[in-house]
Amino acid sequence: MDFVKKGSIVREIWGNTDIILFIFAGAAAEFSLNRAVDWLYFTGKLPKDPLGRLFSTVAYAQKIVFSTSEEAHAAIDQITMIHKHVEAARSTQIPDWAYRDVLFMLIEYSIRSFEVLERKLSSAEKEEIFDTFYRMGQRMQITGLPQNFSAWQIQHAQQLAENLAYSPLSKDLFRQYKKHLGTARYFLMREIQALIVPSKVNHLLQLGKGKLIIPILWTYKMSRSFHMHKAIRNLILPSKYKAQILSLGTV
Repeated sequence: MDFVKKGSIVREIWGNTDIILFIFAGAAAEFSLNRAVDWLYFTGKLPKDPLGRLFSTVAYAQKIVFSTSEEAHAAIDQITMIHKHVEAARSTQIPDWAYRDVLFMLIEYSIRSFEVLERKLSSAEKEEIFDTFYRMGQRMQITGLPQNFSAWQIQHAQQLAENLAYSPLSKDLFRQYKKHLGTARYFLMREIQALIVPSKVNHLLQLGKGKLIIPILWTYKMSRSFHMHKAIRNLILPSKYKAQILSLGTV
């Protein structure tokens, strides 16, 4: 049995390279503001390779989406084990709200990214996205998870209000993004983030309205009609991560 059934909107989202890149951009913004971001700095891996660290999170999520239930459970258990090792090294536990926040990001940016790039999702499709990551959270034994999409919306709004703050680590993380992406790609990332992040995240990071990316995005969407979008996209991907990024999607 597949963890996510074939034909699911979740597979459509997580099989599309462009959508995955937007999910990454949104998560990169919100990650920097999370009150538990110090956990990501503890091992030293995040500041040394912030893009690789975030892509690995996205890659794990995608692997789970396209796996059988048995394979997905094994991958989720591996994630749990990795975190347990980090907790042991720091002699304290990662709070459950921090696990929920990451899970909520995957739900949130799956929805937001698809709607910016493709179309509005139905209530049933949003529920399906929620259910996928809810089952992931259940397997990780995360407590306090909402039971349905409506409850998630309420809890997510509360999480955004309580668990985000701009800190010196936020500033450093964006400095690392710029260093690893270069000025032009960094500009594109911030413009994409401005389009898809919640207003609280936008306000804290002062991302603006993303007006400059709108005509670029419109042109890119038009290029799909001429089958030129992949060539355009591949030109702007950072060479260090190009193979890794392209392996994530089928579209």
